[in-house]
Amino acid sequence: MNDAAEMNDVAVVDVSAIEAVFAEQYGRAVAVLIRVFGDIDIAEDAVQDAFAAAVRHWPAAGLPPSPAGWIITTARRRAVDRLRREAARAGKYAQAALLHAESAEPGAADGLSDDRLRLIFTCCHPALAMPARVALTLRLLGGLDTAALARAFLVSETTMAQRLSRAKGKIRAAGIPYRVPGADELPQRLPGVLAVLYLIFTEGHTATSGPGATRADLCAEAIRLTRTLADRLPDEPEVTGLLALMLLTESRRGARLTADGTLIPLARQDRGRWDPALLAEGRALVRECLRRDRPGPYQIQAAINAVHSDAATAAETDWAQIVALYDQLAAVAPSPVVTLNRAVAIAEIDGPAAALALIDDLDLPHYHLYHAVRGELLARLGRNADAATAFELAADHTENPAEREHLRARRRRIEPPA
Repeated sequence: MNDAAEMNDVAVVDVSAIEAVFAEQYGRAVAVLIRVFGDIDIAEDAVQDAFAAAVRHWPAAGLPPSPAGWIITTARRRAVDRLRREAARAGKYAQAALLHAESAEPGAADGLSDDRLRLIFTCCHPALAMPARVALTLRLLGGLDTAALARAFLVSETTMAQRLSRAKGKIRAAGIPYRVPGADELPQRLPGVLAVLYLIFTEGHTATSGPGATRADLCAEAIRLTRTLADRLPDEPEVTGLLALMLLTESRRGARLTADGTLIPLARQDRGRWDPALLAEGRALVRECLRRDRPGPYQIQAAINAVHSDAATAAETDWAQIVALYDQLAAVAPSPVVTLNRAVAIAEIDGPAAALALIDDLDLPHYHLYHAVRGELLARLGRNADAATAFELAADHTENPAEREHLRARRRRIEPPA
């Protein structure tokens, strides 16, 4: 290998290392800078400047002993320098931000363990609309840029930039506090935060935009943020339950699609391709939830996934236990979707006719999985024409390309074209 090639190899390794630091530390750095300066835009700009400096300096100098500390220190210096320049021009806003920074507790970069938790609750404040909560969480804690967010939400970059700007403006104007809710508020605020994180994960698991069937980056980010929340709130079993649910679901990623992107249903997946490390961690977290005996919706859904993962083959699935868990889920969080999923398990015990009777009156006309389940039950009953119609409706109501093709292929198998 010549010298130029060796230099290129080093550069690739260094860039990869910087990208890893960005993925792991961007949200933390922004959270620290928001606490110090009291302003989201100043924090974002400073952290982006710091990472730009890292790209220039680290390839030659190597990674510093504490990359996170280097980024936070550099970002703080850049922000202070900028505010001093603006304050010298009689910028009242800059003067106020500078005073806020000077009065903030300095703290060691590695000791500010609650800053990301504060930022999660700020981004997920109920005063913000749900799309804004999701976008802001991904932007500030995940480092996704405006273009990536625009693609994820199927809007233009201008629209996404305006959405982010309005959300930040509302935080500023409404004085939404940058803090973790107290013990009296947490039960009301936590479900909203968990809903945002799960929404991010489900968009990654079954993408509603873009050419791919999944978005691995969104799944990874949702899991990382949920880990952060679980680390900071170890006594909240629903946080643990959500993490378990994500891990058990994510463990099946490698078996969900063929090499050409065709969807493989759970019953036909090669379980040998499920990720054993994620399975083991998810199961352990479910057991931890069971020991606490404070069941909630995410814990019960995680337990259902654990039962599926315990079966070596689809035929060995303990459907009776799954029905019992869905009964428990219906008691704590009743919904038509829970009824639909319970019916799938009932079909394995009492047959498709019994399951169909449970779902025929559900009001889910725009939910593609409702039509997909009806299609499978009708096909098992030999009502192929009705099943074909149901599969076509299901395909029409999903934005995911792999799901759409799977449903149309299912329709073709039971009713070949004339």
